[in-house]
Amino acid sequence: MTKFRPCIDLHHGAVKQIVGGSLREDGSGLKTNFESELSSEYYAAKYREDGLEGGHVIKLGPGNDNAAREALAAYPGGLQVGGGICAENAAEWLEAGASHVIVTSWLFSAEGQFLPARLRELVTEVGRERIVIDLSCRAMPERGWVVTMNRWQTLTSLPLTAATLAELSEACAEFLVHAADVEGQCRGIDTELVAFLGENSRIPVTYAGGADTLEALSAVERLSRGRVDLTIGSALDLFGGSAVRYADCLQWNRRKKEVL
Repeated sequence: MTKFRPCIDLHHGAVKQIVGGSLREDGSGLKTNFESELSSEYYAAKYREDGLEGGHVIKLGPGNDNAAREALAAYPGGLQVGGGICAENAAEWLEAGASHVIVTSWLFSAEGQFLPARLRELVTEVGRERIVIDLSCRAMPERGWVVTMNRWQTLTSLPLTAATLAELSEACAEFLVHAADVEGQCRGIDTELVAFLGENSRIPVTYAGGADTLEALSAVERLSRGRVDLTIGSALDLFGGSAVRYADCLQWNRRKKEVL
């Protein structure tokens, strides 16, 4: 059954909601929907109090390590962490309280070539059961979806196909997929991508991008046959949005637990 999963996106140490694809190395063109006066620790503690599981803390660039550690300390074992994860630091973040590490750009060369040896190295270091692979992607005409890296700026050599999901599912516990074309825009989810993930992923997967109403949860459940979870960011009142109430997302999850 589809669940609402929470998030904490960090930029320069602050909790923010940013339009996907606008975050560049030099900071030019950045579009910020929301910047919180509250700490990452506050959000993590709230998620813990409300019994939300499987959320993620994403470090968007440098200057976020302290805020990430504070969030993990407030909810040990309750949040995944991503951003700059590699074989050298993965165990350190797990020891800091992360339930899983989320790996993206490190699995590719600077030119975007997928490097399977690095994934094998990470599995050896921490075990596949503690790994989430971020397959955030962009839709390309006549090419389907292509996995991106470097804050969704660089297209990689890896297509998001059924074969890709099947192969990578042997090396991780979950997938995280941001639809970079609609992320942060509150204009609706990528329905085709959600349906594709529901049809082809053998392991749990969380989709993020474009959710603009509470009905997005119902849509994801229908399209994926309950096999994909949903993260809601910019539209959520918790992050300054007006379209989706956090309390309603909590109620959605509670109803799903009652069914189980």
